[in-house]
Amino acid sequence: MKSVAGTLKLDLAQFRELAAFSQFASDLDSDTKAQLDRGERMMELLKQDVYSPVAVPKQVCAFYAGGKGFLDMIPVAKVGKFEQDLYTALDKDKKVLASIQKESKLIEATETDLVKIIETVVELHK
Repeated sequence: MKSVAGTLKLDLAQFRELAAFSQFASDLDSDTKAQLDRGERMMELLKQDVYSPVAVPKQVCAFYAGGKGFLDMIPVAKVGKFEQDLYTALDKDKKVLASIQKESKLIEATETDLVKIIETVVELHK
């Protein structure tokens, strides 16, 4: 979790600061706009339903997808649906979750399998 979401706290702090600043700016450059968009999607990933905890390996996969930019093309309103579909796909192919649980980190072989699963789910939500 630490390797995937290690900079999440800093990234979200920068997002909040940019969001506050952008209220006063009429035109934003493309990098700032992209950072704001990614921050909105990461905030959606952090939301959990009451009494519905998410297992740590699944959270690692979701944060990986958000942090690596796989969600950049998905509308913010569909991020929750993407997350649920990602968890369903991960439950079908338990190899990725089992590896993350066993190794306590995301190894290269597991990362390759995870990217394939994420890309498949992203294609459904574009």
